[in-house]
Amino acid sequence: MTDPLSRNRLTDEASPYLRQHENNPVNWQPWDDTALAAAKSQNKPIFLSIGYSACHWCHVMEEESFEDKTVAERLNENFIPIKVDREERPDIDSIYMTVCQLVTGRGGWPLSAWLTPEGKPFYVGTYFPPEPRGQMPGFIQLLDNIADSWSDPDQRAEMENRAEQWTSGARDRLESTPQPTVGDDQSLGGDELDSAVRTALRSVDEEHGGFGSDGPKFPQTGRVDLLLRAAARSNHREALTAATKTLDAMADGGMNDQLGGGFHRYCVDREWTVPHFEKMLYDNAGLPPLYLAGSQLTGDERYAEVVEETLAFVERELTHPAGGFFSTLDARSGEEEGTFYVWTPEKVREHLDEPDATLFCARFGITQSGNFEHGTTVLTIDESIESLAADHDLDVADVESRLAAAKATLFEAREERTRPPRDEKVLAGWNGMMISAFAHAARVLDPAYAESAKAALDFVTDELFDEETRRLNRRFIDGDITGEGYLEDYAFLARGAFDLYQATGNVEPLQMALALAETIVEEFWDSDDETIYFTPKSGEKLVTRPQELTDSSTPSSLGVATDLLLVLDGFAPDSEYREMAASVLETHRNRITGSPLQHVSLTLTADRYLNGGAELTLAADELPTAWRDSLAKRFLPGVVLAPRPPTSEGLDRWLDRLGLETAPPVWANREAVNGEPTVYACESFTCSPPKKEIEPALEWLHENR
Repeated sequence: MTDPLSRNRLTDEASPYLRQHENNPVNWQPWDDTALAAAKSQNKPIFLSIGYSACHWCHVMEEESFEDKTVAERLNENFIPIKVDREERPDIDSIYMTVCQLVTGRGGWPLSAWLTPEGKPFYVGTYFPPEPRGQMPGFIQLLDNIADSWSDPDQRAEMENRAEQWTSGARDRLESTPQPTVGDDQSLGGDELDSAVRTALRSVDEEHGGFGSDGPKFPQTGRVDLLLRAAARSNHREALTAATKTLDAMADGGMNDQLGGGFHRYCVDREWTVPHFEKMLYDNAGLPPLYLAGSQLTGDERYAEVVEETLAFVERELTHPAGGFFSTLDARSGEEEGTFYVWTPEKVREHLDEPDATLFCARFGITQSGNFEHGTTVLTIDESIESLAADHDLDVADVESRLAAAKATLFEAREERTRPPRDEKVLAGWNGMMISAFAHAARVLDPAYAESAKAALDFVTDELFDEETRRLNRRFIDGDITGEGYLEDYAFLARGAFDLYQATGNVEPLQMALALAETIVEEFWDSDDETIYFTPKSGEKLVTRPQELTDSSTPSSLGVATDLLLVLDGFAPDSEYREMAASVLETHRNRITGSPLQHVSLTLTADRYLNGGAELTLAADELPTAWRDSLAKRFLPGVVLAPRPPTSEGLDRWLDRLGLETAPPVWANREAVNGEPTVYACESFTCSPPKKEIEPALEWLHENR
């Protein structure tokens, strides 16, 4: 019988990242029972390499080391080499990245970790060059040193002892549910949100926008959301200024694809000029709601345009023909990063006549020297329409028309270039985030955006959700389905479904949100520890069971799940969701009060819990146009829209669909009055009388917030 470890088994995998390595001479193994059992039976350490398809330094390390036959011989002889796609297995990534950050003080991808056969880490790092470089050891040198140490009984004992200590440290960081000490009178007092805002403002780059006084600059969506909420809630002008300056910097800089729409991952410099060119679905899901809020708070039409351009990009380049959303566009186009996106004056003039070429170059900062490699330019908004009109003695409308035509021409020309590869994984959680973005756009810009959200939810439901067991798989790609869903999959998808219900008034997405919430309670809620874990109870047992406490490039799944339970409590009689959410907040209150900005999703959830939340129950077959327009103009953070049929008969049909015997509190006794659309506003457990117009209800809500 052929030894499965004698070959590179990634050829059997569907993940684009794993398939990128299928031709390496390294006998890569997926993380599965076969590879893990072999490590134990052969008593070999595991070399674990974690990355993702659009990771630049993952590509570099592959080319330098994993394609090298000498490196492959060392790995194949002395280790069990395992490759993991962090987007498919965020649980594994979370554990070993936590160890890396604890031990080295930093993290990143590729993540390189050496583990005992039991999966406990004893050496960790990120990218390693093939030969020593500066303070970094060479990869071959590391492999030889670790193999020699493992073969020495005394040194192996030290390595195993270190592995126990590091694993214990990871458990303390990821699993701990600290209980308040005796005499600890610190409690959630309602000022955590203000504290987080103050901390965020101290880190604002007042000159260039964003946070921090140096590069790289990341979107930091949680911080911007926090500032926008503060601006809406208390007319906090400083918070609004900081938020809009950041929104402007991202929209006008190189992080935003000025020609084709959509956001790159981050910018490498303080000035937001040169991006890391990968385009991730989650960034293009997390940013549109912020720009919609900015549009509502300021009336700036540019923010709405950014949303329209971003969603057009997603529909054009990241949408499965059947409706789901793909994960990533790579940073590379061919052999180099960014070549698909950059321009020179000569390239512009190949496609545009004068004065359009000069106008375009001036508008987007395209110069002979460039701002990127090889004299090329990443497009940024460099000059205003008004100044271009004045400089060239043209009308503003004429400049706008010429630039729009030029953009269309150059966009078509760009389509002929070598395109960045696309990672066509459809991930349940990331799709949930994108569904939320389209649902928000449907409420604020155009109800038609709900069609894309519904198509994606239908796709994920059909392909990844088992209605009978209410279990969710994580990933679909080209018909291949794999991976148990993690908390982020359930929480983000449930939130997306609930947002779609709010946008459309249809009961089907609400039914999905409630079903997913039930599984969150069954599989992820731990009544003993009073927290919600990232991995399901019935899932694979790793060296620790992580929680996702802090926000990073995506929101904390613990924060989103806890907030979801609070929101759905009013829709699920006898669910005890609110009590569970309260327990989670109490379990982690020292974290929230001690560093609210690091736990911004939990902080926002605590604020909802302490203030009781706000609701607008809308009893109508269809919302009047005037109501839709009023709601579209107002940023109402934390306000739940609860559409319901206008009559008790219609509501009974909904209750049958949802399997409820009685009407939940948010709908009970809130019929339409005299058959006319009626709104009920509630804030902090107090409700207004029924109103026939939306504006008085909104004013009542404003006065009571």
